[in-house]
Parts: sequence; C-alpha cells; structure tokens
Amino acid sequence: MTMKSMAAAYVAAGLAAMAATARAAEPLISLGIGAASCERLAADLKPAEGPKNPVNLVLVAWVQGYVSAANIALLEEDGRHVDMNTLDETRLLTEIQAFCKANPDKKPVTAVDEMIRKSAKVKTAWESGTVQWDEDQ
Repeated sequence: MTMKSMAAAYVAAGLAAMAATARAAEPLISLGIGAASCERLAADLKPAEGPKNPVNLVLVAWVQGYVSAANIALLEEDGRHVDMNTLDETRLLTEIQAFCKANPDKKPVTAVDEMIRKSAKVKTAWESGTVQWDEDQ
C-alpha cells in the first residue's frame, strides 16, 4: 500500500469513525488533539485497539502530519529527516499514553517533539530552499 493510499484510508476511516462517535470525540478534534491536555487524552487512548479507536486514529494522523512538517524543517536545516516508518502506530500510541499518564499537566505534542529529537535521522540529498510557500519567491 502506498503512503498516499494509506493516508487516504486513514482519512476515510477517521471520518467514518468520527461520524459514528462525534459526541465523544468532537471536543478533542475541535481543539486539535496534539494540543489537548494530557489529562484529558490519556484515558481516551487505547493502544491495543489501534486505528479502530477514533481517538487513536485522530492522534496517529495528527502525529504523521506534525512529523512531516518537522521533516521539512529538518531537511531545510541540514538535509536530514526522521524515517516515519520507525514511528509505527503502536509505538506512538503507547509512548504518548505513557507520557500523558505521567504528565497530565502537559500536552501530547511535547511527547512527539521528544520522539523527533531522539529519533535517528536519515541523511538525504536535499536542496535547501526547494519548498517555497512565499508568493514573493
């Protein structure tokens, strides 16, 4: 399964799960799950359920987007990036849940930032400045 089709499957499954459980999941989704409080998120994460759990699904999708953005910054800085294949669903959910249980006053994004910092980086040929989001360039 290609990364593009996998992402589409995640989004489709997420939308279906969210529609079915909108009442329970909506507050976390509307806040942005990575910025939600750990106190609130820890009990809702169920790593053993994988993406069948809508909160798990939303968090994994959010982390993938966040790490993708971080990878652009890392690539622009020195041509290195985090291999996202090392951040599988079970690892992400388990580590974030453990972090949140131990740190209810923090946010899940803090755990993700730590994962990014500690992850091995892969050197890649990258021409700095190839991502141009500014219209003036």
